[in-house]
This record gives sequence, structure tokens and C-alpha cells, in this order.
Amino acid sequence: MRRDALKVGVVGHIEWVQFARVEHVPRAGEVVHASEPFEEPAGGGGVAAVQLARLARHSSLVTALGGDEQGERSRARLVQLGVEVHASVCEEPTRRAVTLLDADGERTITTLGARLEPRASLVRERLAAAGGLDGVYVTAGDVECLRAARAGARVLVASPRAVHALGQGVEIDALVLSAQDERELAGAAGAAREARVLVITEGERGGRYQERSGARGRWRAAALQRPARDSYGCGDSFAAGLTFALAAGMELAAALGLAARCGAECATGRGPYERQLGAQDL
Repeated sequence: MRRDALKVGVVGHIEWVQFARVEHVPRAGEVVHASEPFEEPAGGGGVAAVQLARLARHSSLVTALGGDEQGERSRARLVQLGVEVHASVCEEPTRRAVTLLDADGERTITTLGARLEPRASLVRERLAAAGGLDGVYVTAGDVECLRAARAGARVLVASPRAVHALGQGVEIDALVLSAQDERELAGAAGAAREARVLVITEGERGGRYQERSGARGRWRAAALQRPARDSYGCGDSFAAGLTFALAAGMELAAALGLAARCGAECATGRGPYERQLGAQDL
């Protein structure tokens, strides 16, 4: 399939994130002064939708936003970044987060408020209006959201953060998680049998996968083209790259290679969007 003809999207969550750089994360009782503050709509759904938009030149995001300033700013910024945003407006405020980036480029995240979940009715409506999508990545929503995404997507990739949707019999093509994230490991435990392939990232060591057939393998991390600056968004850029590659019909090994390049490129930028792999890099 022509890559520039792919229709891809995300069913997921966003957070309005304030980023700042620190020498180290403060210890109990310590005051640490931050520098280089900036704000972006991020979270798994937002980051993946922007990465898909850059690879496919367009993507859609089905999400939920509060009817507040952060919700309006999130929508406007994501549209600016090439994403078609379809959002339910909730009475609850848009979730916020504070992300501290230390001297090693590692991020520490504190979320503020409840995560707003996309609605299954909006997922069904938007995927039907699009005539279905070639690839969808799911980071949030209930099992009805996942079923709607499965019905409307040729390739379906999910994150264990969609914990309320997994483990209830909906087949997915790939489940992507981090070996360093205990919550994702726990969330994947009951859903691994639903995935055609389980993909576990291991940062600088690359990662490993296991297919339902029993086949196993590893991939190497992609070489960084510039010094690493910031790990925020690398995992969701990886997952979006995998979604794009599988939707394009790439074999698993090649798809994992492209996904690894997406994660590595993101690590060299400030925040999730300064550097992401694009169509011109393929």
C-alpha cells in the first residue's frame, strides 16, 4: 500500500503538560529550581497522533477534553501539528501534568486530575465517517471503544494504559508496553493472549517480542542521529511508528525497525514534538 494513502488515527487521552528542566528530581523536602519551562498538549494519545500525522501526512484523534482553556488550547495546538481532533467535551477539567526533565534526559511525570476517556459512540461515528482506517492505536477508553476501533481498523495496536478495554476478548494486532513500567506490565498480563504479537520495549537495549504462534525475537535500538535530550514521548512515538508500519504492510522485523527509529528521533528533541520522524525520512 502507498504510504501517503494510509488512513491512520488514535483513540486515546491527552494531558496539558507543563515541562521544565531540572538538574535532578527533588528529594523529600528539597527545593529545586527549574529552567526552560514550556507547555504542550501531550499524553499518549496526543503524542502518537502527531507522530502518525508526520509519517502519513495526516491523522485523526478521537479523545475527550474539558470545556476549559486547556481543552481549547489542546485542540488548537494539535490541529496546528496536523491532527484532526474529534473530542467529546466533558464537565470535568482537562487533565494536566507536570513533567520534570533531569540532566540525563529522563522524565518524571506527575498528573493532576482524572484522565478523560473517549466515548465509544464518537469512535464508531468517526471511523464510520472515514470509511474505516488502515491503522489505529488505542491508549484509552473502555471495551466498547476498543470494539469500535477493532471494527473500524484494519490494523489495531493498543497500549496497556487502555486497561479498562483489555482482557475482555477483543483481538488486537499488537500490544506495546515498556519493560520499565510496572503499571504497563501489570496491565498487559491479562491481555497478552488477545494480541497477535506482544512488543516489549527496553530503552537503549532495543526490545523483545513474542508472537502468538510462539515465535520470539529481539530488535536493536536505533542509533541516535543527535545527542539525546529528552525521553518524554519516545514510547508513544515508537508505538505510533509500529502502527503506521504494520498498516503499510511491512513485515514485523521491518516494522519494529521503523518504530525504533521513531523512538530514537523523539529522544533527540525538546519535548515530544521538536523532533519526530516524518514522511520525508522514510
